[in-house]
Amino acid sequence: MTTPAFRPDPRLFPFESRWFDGPGGRVHYLDEGEGAPILLLHGNPTWSFVYRGVIIRLRKQYRCIAPDYPGFGLSEHPPDYRYTPAEHAEVIRALVQELGLEDLTVVGHDWGGPIGMRLALDEVDRLRALVMGNTWYWPLEAVHLRAFGWLMSTGYVQSLIHKRNLFVEKIIPVGVKHTLADEVMEHYRMPFPTMDSRAGVAELARQLTRSANWLDEIDYALPDTLGNVPLLLTWGMEDLAFTPAFMDRFRSDFARSRAVRLEAKHFIQEDAPAEMSGAIREFLEEDRSASQ
Repeated sequence: MTTPAFRPDPRLFPFESRWFDGPGGRVHYLDEGEGAPILLLHGNPTWSFVYRGVIIRLRKQYRCIAPDYPGFGLSEHPPDYRYTPAEHAEVIRALVQELGLEDLTVVGHDWGGPIGMRLALDEVDRLRALVMGNTWYWPLEAVHLRAFGWLMSTGYVQSLIHKRNLFVEKIIPVGVKHTLADEVMEHYRMPFPTMDSRAGVAELARQLTRSANWLDEIDYALPDTLGNVPLLLTWGMEDLAFTPAFMDRFRSDFARSRAVRLEAKHFIQEDAPAEMSGAIREFLEEDRSASQ
């Protein structure tokens, strides 16, 4: 079992690292601030670093918890772990149970969406609200994403992910509106210095097509179990993958939804952290006022 041997720059990542020994080995997470808890779930190939701008803005009012899945960020890379979204969801569920989180808001982006929805279904009694951005929770139907998932599963592209860190070097730059600073890009590279360390990234790329049955279970159970949970959509309107049309599916399953449209591409936390944080704060304040 290996642990990444890098230290984030405290100027960019001014947080205290915490650790949880669970079903996925030693998992790194942040736990910043006090108040009602907000669980921030990242996608592929990012880690808790992606939420730094959101956490800084929300931790004065809320308890912000941001884990790294096994094989991502500062978490361990267990040799017997398969890096599937189903396994990640079990790790996150174990962390939520360990921390005893109640009145919980789950924020999901990219793969954090279906992972967060699985958690919400399994721990619905702990749930207060959901915030989803540029994500999904059903078997992929859009032709462009099915084609992308098929391409990512080919041996050639899998080798590029392992050998050249393709997902970090290409997907992140095209997923933001403005060029990221060199030191920011370096923090996305740091967790994946070797071919073996990129196994988690490569597997989640394959799971776009291979997780259809798992996603179908979420899709089937969600309307009856979560349909009345308050939902905020914080959506990057210039995302070429998860286009604004994806919001229609959320609206059809959630009776209490609202949307905030962001001038952002896929990585909304990089393009619009202030706008995203403000939308979450306003949403939770309005929900609290309505429930009183």
